[in-house]
Amino acid sequence: MGANSDREMFIEQVREHHASLRGFVRSLGVAPMWVDDVAQEAFIVAYNRLSEFDQDRDFGAWLRGIARNLVINERRKDARRKRILSDNLTDVLVSTTSIPEEEEQEMGDSALARVETLKECVKSLPEKSGGLLRARYEDNLSANDIAANFDMKAPAVRKALERVRTALRKCMDERLQPAQT
Repeated sequence: MGANSDREMFIEQVREHHASLRGFVRSLGVAPMWVDDVAQEAFIVAYNRLSEFDQDRDFGAWLRGIARNLVINERRKDARRKRILSDNLTDVLVSTTSIPEEEEQEMGDSALARVETLKECVKSLPEKSGGLLRARYEDNLSANDIAANFDMKAPAVRKALERVRTALRKCMDERLQPAQT
């Protein structure tokens, strides 16, 4: 494949995956003001590595993997600019995507404990709250799509998700606090 056809294919893929990539980046807990930057960074990395892309694979999945790795790297380097909304929530959201075993081993006991605590907190949610959470973060649905599925209005979905995230943060904080005597 020539350079022009690679470039044309890439432009087509950007058009096709731009909105869904932004949604995916946002679903990982990236602050709204940084979503476009992280998505753009993912496209730049993808363009620079276009020769490594296997044409038989799903371009969108490859792109989401790049974005996921960028978010993981952002968490690791404790950047001056705070792009991540909530460390606890981001750990959970990133960890719910598939993690290769070698990365899981690098996470360390503290991060794994936080992931396990989050899983416990998610299980303790009321059924509807858990359903909203799964629809947003596992199924990557928009507030409008979730609203249609749950017979709600989109603003009510956003508010409910905000309350669920707050409840998860509180649950995690309580469970991760050292036992007080």
